[in-house]
Amino acid sequence: MNSADEGELDLVIVTGISGGGRSTVARALENVGYYVVDNLPESLVAQAAELAAAGGSETRRTAMVLDVRARAFMTDLVGVIEDLRKAGFKPHLVFVDADDDVIIRRFEKVRRAHPLQGDGLLGDGIAAERRLLEPARNSADTLFDTTHLNENQLRDRVEKAFLAPSTPGLQFTCMSFGFKYGIPRDADYVADVRFLPNPYWVPSLREHTGTDEAVSDYVLDQDGAEAFVEAYASLLLGTTEGFEREGKRYMTIAIGCTGGKHRSVAITEELARRLGDAGFPANTHHRDRGNE
Repeated sequence: MNSADEGELDLVIVTGISGGGRSTVARALENVGYYVVDNLPESLVAQAAELAAAGGSETRRTAMVLDVRARAFMTDLVGVIEDLRKAGFKPHLVFVDADDDVIIRRFEKVRRAHPLQGDGLLGDGIAAERRLLEPARNSADTLFDTTHLNENQLRDRVEKAFLAPSTPGLQFTCMSFGFKYGIPRDADYVADVRFLPNPYWVPSLREHTGTDEAVSDYVLDQDGAEAFVEAYASLLLGTTEGFEREGKRYMTIAIGCTGGKHRSVAITEELARRLGDAGFPANTHHRDRGNE
């Protein structure tokens, strides 16, 4: 066949920095029903897509994992993606990344050399891979930053994002975080709720988190909280039709406060609830809730 009809083939292409967590992403995709092809050369992507489309129900959800172990890797993955779209497919490019220091610790832990390291240093291999993958990262539909995630947390995020929804359409992950620990690099939107009073300074609330009713009530009762959630939910809902038309299926919304324990958690939970009430699947992830 020369094209894939809408809904016939759910095609995910996974790539990213070595040590970032590609294998975990692949296993998570298998867990939610994808047929996963690992270590696929770029030159075979189009052919594999055609075979998957012709394979019927067993390969209707297919994921292909590409990395630097394949020869002639990443000469033009962005071009390959565009060719797939011209042929009628709707590939979803997933990029897995992490900070360099985290990648270095992971390689040192397993005592492996980087695939592009050669006779140089580990950092040299990582830098070379980043240069090679920059076009793919910039073109990714979904970015998973695993800097602050362990294997179980990453698997949970992937499974929630790619679990076949009961209704088609855009799906949201609403993430709370603390600015003191850095802005999530995999967020599509970032909002700052540090304009709200901090429950940390209320002794009876300090040791609790935004998922506790007392903290949530305190945050949501503050002047400006209701107006913010209502306006932000309205803004997000106003973009869904356009993003769906452009083929985007997953959105990560990051809400930040100072430490990621109180205000951002409460607002994130409320925002996810409102998106869900509007008919869009929305799960929550609290990146820094346990850091304080």
